[in-house]
Amino acid sequence: MESGPPSAERLLRASTHLLRPLVRLLLRAGVTFPVFSDWLRVLFVDTAVKELAADGQPRTDSRLSLLTGVHRKEIRRLREAERAPLLREPTVVTLASEIIARWLALHAQVASPQSGALSLPRTAETGPSFDYLVRSVTNDIRPRAVLDEWLRQGIVQVDDDDQVMLTAAAYVPDPGSEAQLFYFGRNLHDHLAAAAANVMARNTAPFPDLSVHYDGLGPAAAKALEAVARLAAETVTREINAAAIRLVDGQDRATGSAEGTQRVNFGVYLYVEDEPAPGTHP
Repeated sequence: MESGPPSAERLLRASTHLLRPLVRLLLRAGVTFPVFSDWLRVLFVDTAVKELAADGQPRTDSRLSLLTGVHRKEIRRLREAERAPLLREPTVVTLASEIIARWLALHAQVASPQSGALSLPRTAETGPSFDYLVRSVTNDIRPRAVLDEWLRQGIVQVDDDDQVMLTAAAYVPDPGSEAQLFYFGRNLHDHLAAAAANVMARNTAPFPDLSVHYDGLGPAAAKALEAVARLAAETVTREINAAAIRLVDGQDRATGSAEGTQRVNFGVYLYVEDEPAPGTHP
């Protein structure tokens, strides 16, 4: 069985297919090749510096030039330049994600994806309510402000009985927003990092990277399979979320605070397209 790094030719062939959607997105956003090339050069050098540091090897300009193919003078200039800021989670993402996660966990034992919207009274003297849920996560933002924003985004609805109904299975940011681009960068990074670790593994692949894929389906079959997949995705993410909340709360009670450094990201993706017939071009 082959193990270790693949050949450069085979990796580039796979990467061409992998990067095509990103290049399409960059083109539509007005990012030209010279801009992308300059950005990629910085990324190559920055990543090489981190790789050499992780391996305990000297990070000289000559060694970095040999590793990346970037000229030593250019490497010196790039290393002295100000580094781009790391991807940071916007406050709105942290807040919305945690509120929805706890809302779903609250209903995990009594609701299922088939049961439709999950509801809470907006306020209540006793028992859970939307206001109580928000205050359990933050005291910096009023529950009414959260409710108004979520109504605008379609995350919740309020009925005539003042019941707040959750209509989204997860926090879905506005298209093109800072929050959506955060998830775009983090989730695709983590999926690619898991896949890369599997490719580099010398024995058993360390992460599951599974998919179910069928070609040549008719529209009705594709639509039916998509519906099954959406339901399955919602079910498994709710189960993982409920388990995570129990573990986090149990850790907090046991230690008094959560001071761990481990990060776990479990994701599900679904993609449907009308694929051109073999031998034709889109």
